[in-house]
Amino acid sequence: MSQTPLLGAIAVVIHDGNVLLAKRKKQPDAGMWGFPGGHVEWGETALAAAARELHEETGVQADPVDYLTNYDLLRTDDRGQVTTHFLLVGVACTFVKGTPIAADDVSDAQWFPIEEVRANTLPMSARVIDLMELALTRL
Repeated sequence: MSQTPLLGAIAVVIHDGNVLLAKRKKQPDAGMWGFPGGHVEWGETALAAAARELHEETGVQADPVDYLTNYDLLRTDDRGQVTTHFLLVGVACTFVKGTPIAADDVSDAQWFPIEEVRANTLPMSARVIDLMELALTRL
């Protein structure tokens, strides 16, 4: 892997008291629930990437509204050396249409009640609850 951080965009969609989560197929966080998202392509804004990745992974269409925050995701090996470095951009999106269907890099995609996510009973990626709460204050 190159020693340049990778830029990713994640779509936070909240609709009718539910939040859309996807179960990752690949690392980082394979098997964990998190927000749909992926790499930002050259010449693409993180807002556009979040909407594109959301649709590619779940079939759901949403309009990107605003940047929420950024997270550095650094993984290290047993010697403490950084093996992966992602800068993840959280994007608040408003639901347009679609029923979640797992595609692309996810094995499942579902709406979850906000209270269920807050209860932290699902195997979730780090900061899912924090990012959901931030989106709730902005949408």
